[in-house]
Amino acid sequence: MIEKKSISTAVEPDTAVLIGVTTEKQNERLSKEYLDELAFLAETAGIISKKVFTQKLEYPVTQTYVGSGKLQEIKSYIDENEISIAIFDDELSPAQIRNLEKALNILILDRTSLILEIFAMRAHTAYAKTQVELARYRYMLPRLTRLWTHLERQRGGTGTRGGSGERQIESDRRIILNRISLLKEQLKKIDRQMAVQRSNRDGMVRLALVGYTNVGKSTIMNLLSKSEVFAENKLFATLDTTVRKVVFDNLPFLLSDTVGFIRKLPTQLVESFKSTLDEVREADVLIHVVDISHPNFEDQMNVVKQTLADIKAGDKPIYLIFNKIDAYAYEEKAADDLTPKTEKNISLEEYMNSWMANKNAPCIFISAREKINIAKLRNDIYKMVAEVQSGKYPFDNFLW
Repeated sequence: MIEKKSISTAVEPDTAVLIGVTTEKQNERLSKEYLDELAFLAETAGIISKKVFTQKLEYPVTQTYVGSGKLQEIKSYIDENEISIAIFDDELSPAQIRNLEKALNILILDRTSLILEIFAMRAHTAYAKTQVELARYRYMLPRLTRLWTHLERQRGGTGTRGGSGERQIESDRRIILNRISLLKEQLKKIDRQMAVQRSNRDGMVRLALVGYTNVGKSTIMNLLSKSEVFAENKLFATLDTTVRKVVFDNLPFLLSDTVGFIRKLPTQLVESFKSTLDEVREADVLIHVVDISHPNFEDQMNVVKQTLADIKAGDKPIYLIFNKIDAYAYEEKAADDLTPKTEKNISLEEYMNSWMANKNAPCIFISAREKINIAKLRNDIYKMVAEVQSGKYPFDNFLW
């Protein structure tokens, strides 16, 4: 049986410290944003973040991610405050995990393993569970050495090539490889079934909601389709792609809600969920939902754009929905303030004028929660579907 540590399910929530590094490629502003997102991920997993540690480095330390002095500072805080988990903002190597567990003597999670934990908690259907399990095994495979370090000094009898630890690692590797092969076959079978289902819908126009996680895609799905898709203010509330038939004034079309994207999305998950994202690749139009109230929404848009390119869907026609205008806030500059205007000083009206003046990016500004501008959204979608159905290229006429 493979040893595996996991987040505690006890009544008392786990407490954690969050650890990141600031480099030339990841400046202080970006590092803070990543760590804020990491704290939200931890909260989604039921973990309470107690303190954030950062260190300026040219690049993360090969052995322990952070320097020895910072590591001792983290260790002292952990011991004094009975912290149970240390969460690192980047994917750690097997050696780094092993060294950090030895130094800190608590559970070590990196961003990838934390996201995998959340996906495991959120997976409800057999398809999603199979995809998550496959991703977790792919993540676990190169990290087997750390699971059996307590046997690394034990040696076998005469004629053996290695000790009990080495033999156990090889045994575990075979078990995992066999399980990965089985899961891949299961997914292929389900993919074939889903491909048949999609082929039966070829005659209908297909729209897919895409966007960063927690931007309100499921809420918009519920508004437009009058369905009950699960939605809440947590990351990755939706894992399974949900497809609904929607009818606007006797004009039917299919609308799908997909898993949200995120920075540093684990490659294991991208690979495992590629089949789920077939709904995105095969859609006629992508509806990109953006949280306009997020201070760095344009960075999130770029993450989505890159992810779409990665899954070969970057050339799809896109309609932008800027959601959560009810939560948008900005700092108005004083009349005598002559310093250059920053993103914090841009009003919603200025954003609306700049984006809506861009003829290459048809868009709308709404609040799904407060139902602001929903009538125009429905009307735009109706015109969009009608143009696609009539065989015209989307967006030639319907908005401009």
